[in-house]
Amino acid sequence: MTNPVIVYDHPLSPYGQKVKIALMEKGVAFEAPLPGNIGSGSTGGEFARVSPRGEVPALVDGETAVFDSTIILEYIEDRWPEPSLLPASPAERARVRMLEDALDTHFEAITWGMSEIRHFRRATGALADTLLARAGEQIARWYGWLDAELGDRTWFNGADFGWGDLCVAPFVNGAVGFGHVPAPDSRLGKWLQRVNARPSVAACARAAAAVAFDSPAISLDAVRAAMEQGLFKREYRDHRLEWMVKTGGFEVVREGLEKNNIRFIEPFAR
Repeated sequence: MTNPVIVYDHPLSPYGQKVKIALMEKGVAFEAPLPGNIGSGSTGGEFARVSPRGEVPALVDGETAVFDSTIILEYIEDRWPEPSLLPASPAERARVRMLEDALDTHFEAITWGMSEIRHFRRATGALADTLLARAGEQIARWYGWLDAELGDRTWFNGADFGWGDLCVAPFVNGAVGFGHVPAPDSRLGKWLQRVNARPSVAACARAAAAVAFDSPAISLDAVRAAMEQGLFKREYRDHRLEWMVKTGGFEVVREGLEKNNIRFIEPFAR
């Protein structure tokens, strides 16, 4: 009997959703445990071994352990090549990988920043209003870019659902959760309706909603309470830190450093 594929995950993570959608589309059965102390900066045990950054997702397939959602997707495509989730031509493969990179970095930083303000109350009053307004302006510009990138295609991947779509859907759905809905009659809006009707995407959306609304022990309110007690540190790295500073939240970073409730990646240790 072979060991099941494990995807260490938090249902609200768009990065984890990318991986789960890919596995479901390929018909690969998996288990998705929630690691203890996820996001706290003090993870341990098997999860810390397979995910040295302490981030989800991390995939375990027998003796193989892979972290980082993009590398995991590449592993999945190599390990279970059928059905292929990548377009056929090198140019089209490059196009959808560029989509993934833009959403993983620049777009995710915006929704992450809005969560810092709305859910974790890093800023209030005029500063919060300014940060959220600028975030909305940025999302509207990214929606314009995505609409143009989709063009006349049925799917971001081309004629069929694939890599380009599973790498966009979780992030756009995250922005929708903050009230930023693409115009229903736009190309992006019509695509969003199609993609959310897909069983793999819908399953991830249901799992995220269940955590957000039906699981108080691991809800965002519970995480905020842990943060205020010094038991949880939100990760500020790469594009997230850039977003907060360039959008006007330098004071948020300064205060987080003073309170020691933000974190950065430390050197990996065995």
